[in-house]
Amino acid sequence: MPQARKLVIVESPTKARKIQGYLGDDYVVEASVGHIRDLPQPSELPAEMKKGPYKKFAVDVDNGFDPYYVVHADKKSKVRELKAALKDADELYLATDEDREGEAIAWHLIEELKPKVPVKRMVFHEITREAITRALENTRDLDDDLVDAQETRRILDRLYGYEVSPVLWRKVRQGLSAGRVQSVATRLVVERERDRMAFVTADYWDVTGSFAPESGDDAGQLFRARLTGLDGDRVATGRDFDDLGRLKVRTGVVHLDEAAAGAVVAGLDEASFAVRSLETKPYSRKPAAPFTTSTLQQEASRKLRMASRQTMRTAQALYENGYITYMRTDSPALSAEATDAARRQAAELYGSEYVPGAPRLYASKNKGAQEAHEAIRPAGDSFRTPAQVAGEISGDQFKLYELIWKRTVASQMADAKGSTASVRLGARLGDGAGDRAGRDAVFSASGTVITFRGFLAAYEESTDVETPEGGGSAPAGPKESRLPRMAEGDALAGTEIAAEGHSTSPPARYTEASLVKALEELGIGRPSTYAATISTIQDRGYVRTKGQAMVPTWLAFAVVRLLEEHFARLIDYDFTAEMEADLDQIASGDRERLAWLTRFYFGDGSGGDEQWGLRDLVENLGEIDPVVINSVEIGEGIRVRVGRYGPYLEDLQAEPGKDGKAPRASVPDDVAPDELTVEKARELLKAGADDGRVLGVDPESGHEIVAKNGRFGPFVTEKLDLPEIDPNLSQAAQKKAKAAQPKPRTGSLLKTMSLDTVTLEDALRILSLPRVVGTDPETEEEITAQNGRYGPYLKRGTDSRSIESEEQLFTITLDEALKVFAQPKRGRGRTATPPLRELGDDPTSGKPIVVKDGRFGPYVTDGETNRTLPRDATPESITAERAIELLAEKRAQGPKKRSTSAKKSTAKKPAAKKPAAKKSSTTKK
Repeated sequence: MPQARKLVIVESPTKARKIQGYLGDDYVVEASVGHIRDLPQPSELPAEMKKGPYKKFAVDVDNGFDPYYVVHADKKSKVRELKAALKDADELYLATDEDREGEAIAWHLIEELKPKVPVKRMVFHEITREAITRALENTRDLDDDLVDAQETRRILDRLYGYEVSPVLWRKVRQGLSAGRVQSVATRLVVERERDRMAFVTADYWDVTGSFAPESGDDAGQLFRARLTGLDGDRVATGRDFDDLGRLKVRTGVVHLDEAAAGAVVAGLDEASFAVRSLETKPYSRKPAAPFTTSTLQQEASRKLRMASRQTMRTAQALYENGYITYMRTDSPALSAEATDAARRQAAELYGSEYVPGAPRLYASKNKGAQEAHEAIRPAGDSFRTPAQVAGEISGDQFKLYELIWKRTVASQMADAKGSTASVRLGARLGDGAGDRAGRDAVFSASGTVITFRGFLAAYEESTDVETPEGGGSAPAGPKESRLPRMAEGDALAGTEIAAEGHSTSPPARYTEASLVKALEELGIGRPSTYAATISTIQDRGYVRTKGQAMVPTWLAFAVVRLLEEHFARLIDYDFTAEMEADLDQIASGDRERLAWLTRFYFGDGSGGDEQWGLRDLVENLGEIDPVVINSVEIGEGIRVRVGRYGPYLEDLQAEPGKDGKAPRASVPDDVAPDELTVEKARELLKAGADDGRVLGVDPESGHEIVAKNGRFGPFVTEKLDLPEIDPNLSQAAQKKAKAAQPKPRTGSLLKTMSLDTVTLEDALRILSLPRVVGTDPETEEEITAQNGRYGPYLKRGTDSRSIESEEQLFTITLDEALKVFAQPKRGRGRTATPPLRELGDDPTSGKPIVVKDGRFGPYVTDGETNRTLPRDATPESITAERAIELLAEKRAQGPKKRSTSAKKSTAKKPAAKKPAAKKSSTTKK
């Protein structure tokens, strides 16, 4: 009798390899490489279904919101492999992630594989031998409620996106998208920028000085203090002004301008200072809770400068390789084993006095907390220190593991203890203060002394710094500083007393960390999806980054305005949070998916303002003026318009041009919305109206050559005298006539040139490109030298090769060009160079894996399969395991198929109603 085999299916090849090592030969562990099925694009539906109830969404909204799933085109071979493996198995273990997404992957596998052997759901939150063994001993049935919640979310997102996005295509721009979470996240970023645009700066002055006791043990020890009171009134600081630059409180607060501050300094020139009061309070601070998905993304952004997507990708690799627990969790709680491990390690490393008498217990503040039910922590019943894993992981993985380890251990350590001292000192202003002489000036200072570091010996949490760009981080607690020993009435010597001017700062832009925090606090979306959400709004062109700050584009302003004016409830923060809570109720079995989807899409028929359905909302939008939607008023008749080729300015109060249109000018990409003041707009309009700097006349063509600034940088062009197009012609005829007109020669300035110094000779050299170098005597093909997006290059037929410098565009000879083409081709024709890194052999192909630098950035290859590195990976940080996984994913995708028939072949008949299928597929045998 052949030995029974058990098939275990996980999501990723890395996870499969790790678990296979724990389970032994009785088990075969395979990877599905993520989801195997999904809703298809309506265009990919079989011909017979394109006119039926599934035609619009691949979901039959009139019959129970029945979804129509197809196997991904790049997963057909994988499904065949899994079916073949299942034939030789006597049991099937579904070991996908323990969250609702993993539960849905498991259900799709059952639906597609149709197993005839017992099926067991196996869940674990860390990949260690002990955790896998426990999971095998405690299998369960598939959780229908979790599957329902994920499927409801998927259908909801399909309905939302497919109903709202087409409105954006028609009224703003093709290719845009709307989404339940991404649109709200974009709105948050836009609203913050609106606040910055409306912000009015307020100027204020303060006075600071250095002081020291004149006698006693600490005589001469300096400390800094700031003027906080003047004749009983509090001296205004930045927090006393509103966003319009006005004092929030008019009485009891004195606003110092430059003259007043200078008078105070003059009046204190020879003043006698004394301690007015001294207060000391005990200081205590507790450690932060262990990481959840959200707090990990925030802290990695602040401390490690890692983007959310990079953090999640790195955490995924750590989890799959057995270093940390599951990284998608809303819970900060630790298991009893993890709590004991953290306490033991803290005592071993720092001493028993650093561990409190009782374990610290943490609970989620989120009522709907779900996904994995333990915090992100080092894996295992005992933790490995960063030093112990340093030889196994490096780069981003090591940094993130160290962060998680420190936070976990610190969470079970004692409070930091110390004391906080506050001192008030003062003096009377002398005659130098003019009419302010005799007034009482009070200075204040404080300092914290840490007497027992407690958890701070291991870890200190960071917070966002409220700067105009929202970048950087700082410790959450007070800095440790010491004041000299003083007593009330002690005389103090004052030095370096000076006035300093300040301006209030606008609200800080969101960083990835603060946006994640805001979304979580509002209850919008799930922390496990925030990385994808932030990537989406960046990829769609709604948000760009400036340092760490997230800056909305003008396109985002147009999209948010349309949604606010016509889909207000869809992007209402409370409503979006309510939807998330409803989905959590479906996941817990407290709400029924069909009734919820019906109400969301069709409404409940009550007619109330809040009982609408998405379908009726889209069908009854009324007129939407795209000009209004795509315009943002700057002031004084100037507005920004979002056009097909980017944002541009219009001055509606200026004299129209020859074409009857208002003067226009492109808005450079590097000008943020809050920087586009009326003054800046007029400057851009003036530059746009400027015909450029005339360089001279081309002696050959007789055309005038000018140098100008454009949206994509400085360029030179020639002026052509073109006949005016008859305005009486139809629009189509005018467009055709314009297309038939000759186009002026145009070329971007070389990197060594500037707009102010470029000469006619320089311009003519640029306009002479592409330059014919000669003809290849073997192929008889013409070789040209051209300047392109990726730099200077040679072109011969369809073959192109990069050259070293822009100067070679004008000097390279035919012989030199032929030598370039004779070299081995790599990327855009550069000669082959050694790999950046070698990562060992690939287990599938058996060939060495190397990291190379390609035209589109670094990539990994085994000589047969290439895969560009994801954004979160670098040639230095990529591990052999991650490279093997990337190549496996690329192989699983197979060659891209373009024919529609190939897509149709992936479709299958609609599955039976899901509830029955689930119950029949998940029963343990």
